[in-house]
Parts: sequence; structure tokens; C-alpha cells
Amino acid sequence: MPPADADYAVVGGGIVGLAVARQLLLERPGSAVVVLEREREIATHQTGRNSGVVHAGIYYPPGSQKATLTRRAIPLLCAFAREKQVPYEECGKLVIATSPDESARLAGLLDNAAANGVPGLQLVDGAGIRELEPAAAGHAAIWSPTTAITDFAALAKAMCDDVTLMGGSVITGIEVAVITSTSSRARITAADRTIVTAGTVVICAGLDSDRLARTAGGAVDPAIVPFRGEYKHLVGPSRGLVNGLIYPVPDPRYPFLGVHFTRTVHGEVLVGPNAVPALARNGYRWRDIDAQYVGELMRLPGVWRLAVRHWRRGSMEAWRSLNQRAYLREIQQYVPSIQSEDLSPTRSGVRAQAVGRDGDLISDFVVTRTGRVVAVRNAPSPGATASLALAEEIVAQVPG
Repeated sequence: MPPADADYAVVGGGIVGLAVARQLLLERPGSAVVVLEREREIATHQTGRNSGVVHAGIYYPPGSQKATLTRRAIPLLCAFAREKQVPYEECGKLVIATSPDESARLAGLLDNAAANGVPGLQLVDGAGIRELEPAAAGHAAIWSPTTAITDFAALAKAMCDDVTLMGGSVITGIEVAVITSTSSRARITAADRTIVTAGTVVICAGLDSDRLARTAGGAVDPAIVPFRGEYKHLVGPSRGLVNGLIYPVPDPRYPFLGVHFTRTVHGEVLVGPNAVPALARNGYRWRDIDAQYVGELMRLPGVWRLAVRHWRRGSMEAWRSLNQRAYLREIQQYVPSIQSEDLSPTRSGVRAQAVGRDGDLISDFVVTRTGRVVAVRNAPSPGATASLALAEEIVAQVPG
């Protein structure tokens, strides 16, 4: 059971929540810090289901939190991984343009990355692509040699160990239902009626962040819309076709990076993820449907506007999810020799994507404070990459 009273309570046992708890104990030693996680294990959802890419900061607008925190976090993350003996490999990434029109956009990406301080970038032609990734094809590409891969679930476990070693508590199997606050304390009520009070509560609950922030008096917007990302992986000899990371040129209208090839630190090669609307808060499969939840989402003005504005893109993503041939044609633009028998379905993840009242997909991190409650309202990719620096920013908003 969790302690009845704490100085600080963190709701959510993913990598951001655990990084916040660890940072609280580093900055405020001796504090009573408790992490409350709904599942029986930590890092079950976004942290444990991503591709493990440590993003270098190529795409994010200069001056945005994503840009500044990612660049600040990378050396922290690398050092932490080395200290905890978690694999961390700078395998490099190619961002491939498949046409002259896409190639023209690479110059803008290079300028953007330079403004963000991303080191070592090179512009390569088709021959340069084949030199780095012999099975890949393209018109031109950006080569990012310092883009890395790691195991974020293992890093979260190491952070969890640090929290407990420093005197904090990590309690699993506690589903938080309601959070309320006064001028001096915050009160957490769990689904099983367990009560925890704390000087401050930090919500790092991913897909549940908007719901819990509202119970604490926070604004309705931004709302979290779940997008499922489905992965396949390469099987048999095809796993040897990819050396590192192969990405498309992203569509600047969306915060998603497109279907890509990712070699993991465990030797797997993932293909994906796509981005299809999930029909339940934790809708990892097409058959996971919560009609009541979907109805609640569609009554929110921002979600309705999002659906109207982007239904064509959503339909395309759904078609490629359901049609193997369409999916195969998409990825063959980058690795032409891949065939359907080289692909096997593997895990899916659900991205907690914030949507504004105007229907815009919110790209940057969003952290708000309502009384004694600090809420992380949006921390999508590169949230795991930026977690240690993001935790510093969040703790700076936590009253003592």
C-alpha cells in the first residue's frame, strides 16, 4: 500500500514520471516521494512500446522545448545509460528523400538541425545512401551519425531503482481516479478508495493525463487523442538489410515522423509505426473499441475539428494499416527489396497526442500548474529522449 501522506506524489510510472521522482529526490533529498502506477509493472505503455530511438533534434522548431530539452538531455541520457550499463549505440540515421521535390525540403531540415546544434550532419546523394545503407534507395538524404538507439524500458527500471535507493516509493497497481487540491495540500483518491495526500502532485499519466488534470481543476483543453502506432519487424535474412535507422522526410503538417526502419539494441529491425486513431484509451488493436470513450472524445470541439480537417490523411493511414500491399508499397520506396514474407506483425504502441480546442495537433511539450497539481499535458516523442531534461523543467514548477 502507498503511504497515506507524502511530500510529493507522482502519478504515472513511465520514464517521464520516474525521471521526475528521481529529480525531486536529487534536488530535495530527504523528501517523501511516492510514484503511483496503475499497471502491475512500470513502463508498460508508451515507454515500453516505443522503438528505442534517441532523437538528435533534427525536426523540432529552433527555440521550442522539444529542441532545447532534447539537445540538453542527450548527454545526460547517454551518461546515465553508461552508468547503469544499459545499451546505448550511435548507429546513425538516414532521412531519405525519394524525389526531387522532397530533396528540396532537405535543405530546410539541415538549417533547422544546425540551429538546434545537431552535430555531424551530412547531405548525401543516391550513391551516398547506398554506401551507408546498401539495400536502401533514394534521391538524396541527410545522414545523422549521432542519432542513437537504447532501451527506454531498461532506463526506466534503472530510474525506478534510483528512486527506491534514495528513499522514495514506487507503488504499482494503484489506479488514480480523482485528484483535488487546496492551497496547502493535494488529495489523490484511487479507484479502490485508497487515499494519498501530498504537498504537490505531478501528473505524468500519458493517455490519462487530460482526464486527471481536469479532475484537479485544470482546463478541458488540450485533450489527449490516442493514436495507435503499429509495428512490423523483419524476419529471416531480411534483418541484415538494415544497418541503422532509415526515415522518410516528415510531413511538416503532422508531429508524426512516418513509417521507418529501426534497428534496436536487441538486434531486431522494426518497421513502423503508422499513426491510426485508436478507438479506446489503450486501444492497441483494431478490435479494442470503447464506444463511450469515442463518443466523449467526439463531443470535444478540438477533436471534432481535427477529424473534419484531417479525415483524408486518417483514411490513408487506416487503409495502409488494413492493406498489406499498400503498406508494402510505402516501405519499398526506401528499401525496394523488402517483400511481404519479410514482414511479421509485432507490438503496437498508443501515442498520447494532445489536441487544442482549434483542432491543431500540439507538437511541443505542455506542462501546466493548477494549485498544488502540476500536469504534463503533452509529452509525445521525443519525450523519452528528453526525459531527464524535461524532469528538470517540471521539478522547477513544483512548489517546495
